[in-house]
Amino acid sequence: MTVVVDDPLIARMAIDRPLPLHESSRRLRALYPECPRVYGVAVMRDLSRRRWWPLTDALATDRLREMFDAAAAETDNTVAVAHQLAATLAHVVIGRVVPLLALEGRAWDTGLENLWVHVDSEGAIDWVGVVDPTLRALPDDAHFREGAGAVVDRIVALPNEAALTTWVAHRSHRTLEPLFARLVEVSDGAMSTAAMWHVVGTAVVSAATQVPLLAGSSELTSMRRGQAVLDALVGFGAPVRGGRRACVGKALLN
Repeated sequence: MTVVVDDPLIARMAIDRPLPLHESSRRLRALYPECPRVYGVAVMRDLSRRRWWPLTDALATDRLREMFDAAAAETDNTVAVAHQLAATLAHVVIGRVVPLLALEGRAWDTGLENLWVHVDSEGAIDWVGVVDPTLRALPDDAHFREGAGAVVDRIVALPNEAALTTWVAHRSHRTLEPLFARLVEVSDGAMSTAAMWHVVGTAVVSAATQVPLLAGSSELTSMRRGQAVLDALVGFGAPVRGGRRACVGKALLN
């Protein structure tokens, strides 16, 4: 039996005018109603900013160091702490947007300046928000009206799937590259940058294989889009590829 959780932060969102991102995030939350903050993002203008901070603070302040030190104080395994933080950053930046890309052929901007994170009472990141809610989408997206032009209600058509997946990979790479460099610094090199990019590859594969199981959507489409993101990341110099990982029915390489 599916349990629908009435999340207080989501319930308190003050949405003046529903946008395509609101619609997409609502559908993403429905994929995992027991934990509605796992998928999708919030729009920052809809929220109180208590316990929210811009992701740029991870570079400009000691927030990331404080997160690492707090986790390291509970264990002697600094490699595990670095790995967990790398996985958190990967999910914040790219692991959340790939499900929308796979399912609807849409994506929000994963640029560093566009992302905010919400932390729980222990300082752990548990939700993500965006400042600019504009989506990029495929030209045949259902939201576009005939003759409406390239921009409609905060949604922009990119020429094709290759352009969309490349844009997602480029914006995500530009965000994760300095974050991983900072994490290497605060962890005193407990984990290499290359290993962190392998975590990103795993995040993309996981999202692309999990979404069809949850949504009953096309495995082929999801894998193709996930593979395109991985290919683009490799093209930008990110070593996201490792071994072959099993998935349902077919294999997606990372």
